[in-house]
Amino acid sequence: MEHFAPRVGIVTGGAHGIGRALAAEVVARGGLAVLADRDDEGARTTAAELTALGPGRAVAEHLDVADSAAVQALVEKVAAEHGRLDLMANNAGILFSGPLEEFTDHHWSTAIDVNLRGVVAGTRAAYAVMAQQESRRGRPAGVILNTGSLAGLIPAPRMAPYTSTKWAVVGFSQAVRHEAASHGIQVNVLCPGYVDTKLIDEVFEPTASYVRGSFRRNTKALQPRLLTPEVVARKAFSGIEKDKPVIIVGGFAHLSARAMGVAPAVVRAGSRLQAIREERQSRKGA
Repeated sequence: MEHFAPRVGIVTGGAHGIGRALAAEVVARGGLAVLADRDDEGARTTAAELTALGPGRAVAEHLDVADSAAVQALVEKVAAEHGRLDLMANNAGILFSGPLEEFTDHHWSTAIDVNLRGVVAGTRAAYAVMAQQESRRGRPAGVILNTGSLAGLIPAPRMAPYTSTKWAVVGFSQAVRHEAASHGIQVNVLCPGYVDTKLIDEVFEPTASYVRGSFRRNTKALQPRLLTPEVVARKAFSGIEKDKPVIIVGGFAHLSARAMGVAPAVVRAGSRLQAIREERQSRKGA
């Protein structure tokens, strides 16, 4: 694929961060970006800003990805109104941080509902639509891009609900990819390193020992230069054009993923040291 310019694309979590940047790429390439988000005001504001930039346009739609029926309804609505769905970016997610013993059933169920079931619902809904579409000029009938994480490729301690769901997203995406190919559907999973978004400052329902601001500090200790959402989005589209099964973004992410393949003991030792350091921070309250 020389240049991926989706005519119609849905981006979940499109109001902010990586989702906003992915939607901006759709609009910059002349397409319609549907910003599906629980943050109605944020989605409307972002849609107006992106439309003003053009040459494409953006619209806002309310969506809670934990509601699979709502996800399916939105995908069917968009496809029916515009005659096609070229891109489904299942990007919405929430972050968790804390020791295993402090995570409640609510933390786990929310992580699974949003970070995993939301991706599964979006993939299934888009798959059904795209399987009925024809490939154009050698291009896929549609592209499904699922946002994973570096935390879905290496051990990431003290964020077990997040890490577990991201590993599941990576595995799910690669499994579906091989089935989808027979229908002309392309499936890619996006795994960036640490990205400078509000997500790393807004941990979901922090546990008792979580120290405010510590997640950002700890990520910068591992990766001093955080990625920007815009860089991640550009790399995502480049990865789609090259049809990379797993699109890894950032030097730290590439190095970590490569090390996990050739020297996993080193990565595990580093993760253990990270866990110890964060545990000490929690005890000190610093």
